[in-house]
Amino acid sequence: MSDDTPDYRTQVESAYPELQSIEDDELREKVIEAWVLGLERGGWKDIEDIPYAWNIHEKTNVEHVRGVTRIAMRSAEEQREFHGADPDEDTIIAACLLHDVGKCYEYVDFADEDQLLDPDPTYATEEIPHSLSGYALAHEVGCPISVQRAIPHFLGEIPTRTLEAELVKSANSASSNAITQSAMGITLQEWVEKYSQTQ
Repeated sequence: MSDDTPDYRTQVESAYPELQSIEDDELREKVIEAWVLGLERGGWKDIEDIPYAWNIHEKTNVEHVRGVTRIAMRSAEEQREFHGADPDEDTIIAACLLHDVGKCYEYVDFADEDQLLDPDPTYATEEIPHSLSGYALAHEVGCPISVQRAIPHFLGEIPTRTLEAELVKSANSASSNAITQSAMGITLQEWVEKYSQTQ
């Protein structure tokens, strides 16, 4: 790493204290590795510069990812204590932390030039939805299939939905609705209807 290359590992660990809640050391490392790869290829200077959405820069992707993770962890706790279910905590946390790692690629075109170093055009593009590029990153670094299948959260591509995958999806909706309401005064569905064709 040259002197001008950001210390992505430190950025990731600092941005996501929830990493420490992953009990499996190997899985925690894979989550960090996926983020580091995404940041390197996307050419970001700072993980905190990635916006929540292409047109919502008041909230960061880090805030959203942390919100999704926290909501899902609380939901899993309720599922265990109140309903007697047994969702896998490590899978939930890892999948939540990775569910929007693909924005490292997808949102490069919506960043200010001074936020970027040298994006790799092989990866850094808005052509691939972030839920799919996030899945690809998790697959590339060797995350277990239970984590991989919970990452495509928006498009409904996964044929067998697990309890953990549904938790990621519902926590993502809860966090996204909170962000679109606070930033724009609209629901996530209203945001999708208004902007999905304009991007």
